[in-house]
Amino acid sequence: MINLSINGVSHAVDIDPEMPLLWALRDHLGLTGTKFGCGAALCGACTVHLDGEPVRSCQIQVRDAQDRDVTTIEGVDGKVAKVVQAVWQKLQVVQCGFCQSGQIMSAIGLLSQIPKPADEDIDRAMDGNVCRCATYVRIRAAVHEAAKELA
Repeated sequence: MINLSINGVSHAVDIDPEMPLLWALRDHLGLTGTKFGCGAALCGACTVHLDGEPVRSCQIQVRDAQDRDVTTIEGVDGKVAKVVQAVWQKLQVVQCGFCQSGQIMSAIGLLSQIPKPADEDIDRAMDGNVCRCATYVRIRAAVHEAAKELA
């Protein structure tokens, strides 16, 4: 039995401890906001927060998430999360939307660490979050707008 703390709720799940966290979230806990994109930590669609840090859930084994705080897009909360999500809507960042939960999780992580990021900070934090619709200009603008609203 593996004990996971997901979005502030404790779950005891009977699964293989080597299973990627992504599949535990999606298939066993029904949290489908975290997307499968590549399975190799190259696209960022599966980004969640592990103890407050953005990580690729496709590369984290369930046993490594045990007794740690995991936050998915369904559970983000707080001022930074609310502002980022509101700005994403306000600036209509989303086109198809597939990558956006990972993009938002990375942006929240960035703004939680660096309240006034420069373009280089944004590029570094968002690197590896692939958007097939190429909304990168809108994503960068949204991060800057969220930083302004948080200031």
